[in-house]
Amino acid sequence: MIYKTLLSSLLFCTLSFTSLAQTRIAILDFELRDLTLAPGVPAELQRTASIKPLLEQELARAGYLIVAIPHQAQQAANSGVGYLFDHADAAAQLGKQYQADYILVGRLHKPSFLFAYLMGRLVKVDNGRLVGDYIAESKGPNASLTIKAVESLTTKIDHDLERRYSPPPPAKLAH
Repeated sequence: MIYKTLLSSLLFCTLSFTSLAQTRIAILDFELRDLTLAPGVPAELQRTASIKPLLEQELARAGYLIVAIPHQAQQAANSGVGYLFDHADAAAQLGKQYQADYILVGRLHKPSFLFAYLMGRLVKVDNGRLVGDYIAESKGPNASLTIKAVESLTTKIDHDLERRYSPPPPAKLAH
């Protein structure tokens, strides 16, 4: 009897410690804000859609627990393009529904054909406060440059949280 009680107490403590040890981050779909003369081309829509899974992958690699928020829930909470990006309190309420510790609201801001900015706002869910405003520049539409910008964004986010992320080494160029 004592053995079962001791074992169940140990298991409970281990599970409690594990759940407390991982920081839970929800990442919303990135919105495209394209100010070029040809906005919303399929390639830009595809690049914008690729940012969230890339960022989730990098943050998960750093040990963060990624919290999934369904697209429909994000759309229901969004009163218009940019609303959640501009309203940390509304983003925090959405994150709270899914038991996230933090929620990241992102935007791909494209003022030119030559470059774009990956922008992210990290909000602490329990108090609705903005933890950080992050920007990473991507010069050109190349996928590898977008990946590098995501790695830069991940480094900046992690710097304000737990400082345990190290980006992968640069890929070697084929000759």
